[in-house]
Amino acid sequence: MTMRTIAFAQVIAAVVAAPPVTSQAPAKSVPQRIADDFLKLFNAPVGYRLTHAKGIIVTGTFVPAKDATALSRAPHLAAPSAPVIVRFSDGTGIPTIPDNSPNAAPRGIAIRFSLANGAYTDIVANSHNGFVVGTGEEFAAFLDALVATQDTSSHPTPIEKFLGSHPHALKFVSDTKPLPESFATETWYGNNALIFVNAKGVRQAGRYKIVPEAGSKYLDPDAAAKTPPNFLFDELPQRLKKGPVKLKVLVQLANPGDQTSDGSLPWPDDRKLVELGVVTLTTVAPDNAALQRTLAFNPINLTDGIGLSDDPLITLRSAVYALSVAHRK
Repeated sequence: MTMRTIAFAQVIAAVVAAPPVTSQAPAKSVPQRIADDFLKLFNAPVGYRLTHAKGIIVTGTFVPAKDATALSRAPHLAAPSAPVIVRFSDGTGIPTIPDNSPNAAPRGIAIRFSLANGAYTDIVANSHNGFVVGTGEEFAAFLDALVATQDTSSHPTPIEKFLGSHPHALKFVSDTKPLPESFATETWYGNNALIFVNAKGVRQAGRYKIVPEAGSKYLDPDAAAKTPPNFLFDELPQRLKKGPVKLKVLVQLANPGDQTSDGSLPWPDDRKLVELGVVTLTTVAPDNAALQRTLAFNPINLTDGIGLSDDPLITLRSAVYALSVAHRK
């Protein structure tokens, strides 16, 4: 089974007339509904993640900015440096999806910072500023609607009905998602707010933003259409042979009154950005295929000085990730 592509232009034209969606009590837990829907949509082979199945793992070092501890007392911000392992990925649970497919976006990045005594902390982000919805129940309903939409569905289809009553989801699916020149030239967003706490106990809500030192660079549609299926995955090792890839890890700070519970609502661009440090990537990890089966990133792998906010999607994502890990075994 291959993933059905949403005809976005047709969807947008139909949603205005779509009636509101009525909800039904789920027979399963929300994480299980989401995991099952991913399997129905993508039919991810055993051994692969339920989504973001196509990935590459690289390694390097994180060096914190000199003032990073003013925001958080996290140990990797106080140390001279920390080893990192990073996974870049395409979207969907299809491990052979072409990099230039519209469904390969949003792409993903996961960063693991190694701490003392075998501990670690993770960042899990993607290439779209703002998630599709704000709660796990809404995300399950979104996927349910995708699964229910068939080529023979009459209009308004289930997904058209859903998008007609969820404007942030409509924006998510209709936003332009250009193909980057490289994973090294993509900008990444941690759409869920976290709470950063410094040594004085000062608490500040923020969201990660990861920007390439090479600049954000994208291909025009004609050039993107001509790229080979594994363009991004072939390009990155060649780039690393010529020199390191550097990514700045930033935190966008919430202003007083900014909501922190809904990842589908980005904060305005004028919110202050604080640099936490620079990730320098140098090497494609050996035994990549085997490592991808065992390495499990998780957004609740936090550390002292970085804690959960009131955003419900963080723990929901963690539960779905656990189901995805089980699928890889």
